[in-house]
Amino acid sequence: MLRPPRHSELIESIYDAGLHPELWGDVVVKLNAFIGSQACGLISKDTVSKSGATHYYCGVDPHYIQLYSGTYSRYDPLAQLPGYGEVRNIPDLVNFDEYRRGRFYQEWLRPQGCIDVANVVLEQSKSPCPMLLTVIPGREMLGAEQRARMQFLVPHASRALMINRAIERKQQRATALADVVDRLNAGVILLDAACRIVHSNPAAETILAADDVLRSISGRLVTRSSEANLALRNIFHDPGEVALAAAEGRKIPLTSHDGSHYVAHVIALPSLLRDGATERTSAVGALLVWKAELDSRSCAGLIDRTFELTPAELRVLQSIVEVGGVPETALALGIAETTVKTHLHRVFAKTGVSRQADLVKLAAGFSNPLLH
Repeated sequence: MLRPPRHSELIESIYDAGLHPELWGDVVVKLNAFIGSQACGLISKDTVSKSGATHYYCGVDPHYIQLYSGTYSRYDPLAQLPGYGEVRNIPDLVNFDEYRRGRFYQEWLRPQGCIDVANVVLEQSKSPCPMLLTVIPGREMLGAEQRARMQFLVPHASRALMINRAIERKQQRATALADVVDRLNAGVILLDAACRIVHSNPAAETILAADDVLRSISGRLVTRSSEANLALRNIFHDPGEVALAAAEGRKIPLTSHDGSHYVAHVIALPSLLRDGATERTSAVGALLVWKAELDSRSCAGLIDRTFELTPAELRVLQSIVEVGGVPETALALGIAETTVKTHLHRVFAKTGVSRQADLVKLAAGFSNPLLH
């Protein structure tokens, strides 16, 4: 294998572009200088329509790039692509004299003062639109040295493009997942090991903006309750503890200044969220936060079946959660307070709790925060 001078610096640049595609423009300039050609580019070629798209290039007037994409790519003698890693120029594939009488040479290449073009396929997959390294040698045919240098670049450029594709696919999945998270009506807050907020979706931003049940102090998540704060610190100091809490379905009850109840459900981050971005996030887990309201559509029937509540008992439970205490429930349902208390004691007995606040937490555990 040819080992040209300063090749290590060039290879390093190629792999940098594999991690950061925006660097390919500068890398193509270096490839052109390394090969010693007049022009160089990375193009994709549709194997069916023969149309081409130029992604990065140097040494060619943009006017000719547009002409190639719109018209002359289908007249390109190199439209019949060779196998992966095979460097081919025009005389390798067609009769050179016939080619010089064709439109591609007469109308596109010759006006640029050139006579030859060379391609090498950089992708091994059966892609319908593979990426090529394309070189215009200049006023001479592709030389043996230039061919060897193109060949030398193939494995490195190929691996860098594979890295590009892998990162792109992962980022697309992460973006789609992040979009879903941002659309949730429940608050989602990603936290690092010190309970600093790494990311919060719009619903969580609304909760934080109220500066009540949850707040951000110098970027760190804080609750109104010292007990809840301690629970958060104990869970999020270690990713393993986060995973355990999530597996156990652990929830952290929260209360606002007006007595409204919220629930923070600990969730472990899937690898997609941890590693989906180009830079690894510092988040070790997340909280799914929602107001503890009994959604009759999603959970009343489930509570009824679980605890075998009568319709009257279920209505009292719903009112206690959604409206308030015994007097408010009696007024809302149009029944006597003694009747409310009778049903409430039966609900306590069936559910195993003894306080109205515990009923709210119980109901929240059956509620689906994604439907609020």
